[in-house]
Amino acid sequence: MSQQILIVGAGIAGLSAAVALQRLGLTVTVVEEKADTSAGAGISIWPNALAALDELGLGDAVRASGGRVTAGAVRWRDGTWLRRPSADRMVRALGEPLVVTRRAELTEILACALTAGTVRAGVGAREIATAGRGVRVTLSDGSTSEAAAVIGADGVGSVVARHLNGPLRHRYAGYTAWRGIAALGLDPELAGQTLGAGTEVGHVPLGPDHTYWFATERTAEGGATPDGELHYLQRKYRDWAEPIPSLLAATAPDAVLRNDLYDRDQVRVWSRGPVTLVGDAAHPMRPHLGQGGCQGLEDAAILARFVARSGDLPAAFARFAQFRRARVRALVRESMLIGRVVNLRPAVLSALASRATVLIPEAVVGRHLASVAARSAFVLPE
Repeated sequence: MSQQILIVGAGIAGLSAAVALQRLGLTVTVVEEKADTSAGAGISIWPNALAALDELGLGDAVRASGGRVTAGAVRWRDGTWLRRPSADRMVRALGEPLVVTRRAELTEILACALTAGTVRAGVGAREIATAGRGVRVTLSDGSTSEAAAVIGADGVGSVVARHLNGPLRHRYAGYTAWRGIAALGLDPELAGQTLGAGTEVGHVPLGPDHTYWFATERTAEGGATPDGELHYLQRKYRDWAEPIPSLLAATAPDAVLRNDLYDRDQVRVWSRGPVTLVGDAAHPMRPHLGQGGCQGLEDAAILARFVARSGDLPAAFARFAQFRRARVRALVRESMLIGRVVNLRPAVLSALASRATVLIPEAVVGRHLASVAARSAFVLPE
C-alpha cells in the first residue's frame, strides 16, 4: 500500500497507530504540537495492552522496561488489609503480570520503532477539510498537508474530534490527581492501593529501585499549594501506613505532577469518510482502571488489522469504529463510577463504600478484572 496517512498527535495512541500502519507498508506522518512529549510519570501496561504491543512487535521491549505487579492488594489508611490476594493473582487472572514503566520510556520505544522523520514536532492541526477522496489539513505553522486519510490521536481537546462532532464540552470531575516517582523500592506485597475517606493512593514498583505512585482527592478546580505540592501531600498523608510517607519522602519536589481531572462529552461520531479517531480523542476516561493508554494501544493494533483487510480506508475506519465502540464505552462508564465512589461526599460515604469492597468474593473480582485487562480481553477482528 502507498496511501499517505496523517496522524494528528504523538502520544501513546498516535505513535502506536503509526507503528502499526507502517508495518503494513503505508506512508505515515505524525504531527505533534508539543515540541517535547516526554513529560509524564509512570504508566500501567495491563496484559490486554501487552497483547496489543505484541501485535506491533514491541511487547517484549516494554516488558523489559519496567517493574511487574503480580498481586494487587488493597489496604485502608491504617494498614488494615481490605484485599490481600495470593502473590500470583494477576498471572492467574490476566495471563501475565501487569507491567509498570515510565511514560517517557514507553513513548521512546514506540518512537524508535518508526521510520526516521515520521514525527514532525512543534506543528499541530488547526482545520480539517475533506477534499475529493482525501483530506486537507491546515497546520499551526500556516502550511497545509494533504493525505488520503487522517487519524485523530490528539487527546481530550482533539481538533479532529471537534471536526467530526462539533463542540465537545469539558466538565471538571470534582477531584485532582497527583503523580510522582519515588527513588525507593517497593515490597511486592504492598503493590496496589491504600484507601482513605474521600482519597486514595496507588503505589506500584517501577523496577527494583523506584516506585510509581499517584493520589487523588476531591478539591476545588485550579488549586495549587503555595509551599509546593509535595509538602501538601506529606502533611496530608503523614499518618498513613507505610509505604506512603516513605515514598513521598523519596520523591523530588519538582517531579510531582498535579492535574485536575475532567470529563468530556463522548463523541457521537468516531469515523466519517477518511477521518477517524483513536485514544483519548475518541474515548477519554478517568484513570481508575488504568486503561486510558492501554485502550489507545488496543485501538492501534485493531485499526491496523481492519486497514490490512481493506484497501478502502473509509470502509476500514467505519468497521474499526463499530468494532471498538461497545468495549471502550463500558470502560469509560466503569472508570467514572469508581471515581465517583472514591470521591463521594460526605467523605464518610466514600469510606463506607470503599471498605465494602472486601465483601466482594475474590473469584468475582478476578473474573471481572480478566474481562477488562486480561490478554484474552484484547480481541482482534476475525
